[in-house]
Amino acid sequence: MPGTSGRVLVVDDSEVIRQLIRVNLELEGFEVVTAADGAECLEVVRRVRPDVVTLDVVMPRLDGLKTAARLRASAETRALPIAIVSACTPADLDRGESVGVDGYLAKPFDPADLVALVRRLLRQGPAVGAGGGGPSGYAFGGGERPGPSAAFRSRRTDRP
Repeated sequence: MPGTSGRVLVVDDSEVIRQLIRVNLELEGFEVVTAADGAECLEVVRRVRPDVVTLDVVMPRLDGLKTAARLRASAETRALPIAIVSACTPADLDRGESVGVDGYLAKPFDPADLVALVRRLLRQGPAVGAGGGGPSGYAFGGGERPGPSAAFRSRRTDRP
């Protein structure tokens, strides 16, 4: 039943990718709202109050990392779980971690990894959590970045 698992805002400038992510999440019971870039995301997030946001990095108007930084800077969205779903460079990953992104999934991705990442972030909510590993997705943890088979760990330590 749509909406039973949480509301996800999917932000990507590619309509094909937005629809791919939407379909995979809706099949798992998530309610999905989409935006085409970071500027639209900032408008939509205040209106629909999602439980999780997925962001592409390279987008027009406002890229995913700047969008994440703005979400973290606002008291209303500071604790909102954010995942980067993108083909990122190591520098992008470092910037994502520094602005407070909670997780990352490399494109191209396995739809099961996408669903697992979103579920983990929802489960964590405002609390720190841990889960199993995935081949291409993880949450940022202190210290070294995990390899492809490493366990999924939360970067967030500032929430009770």
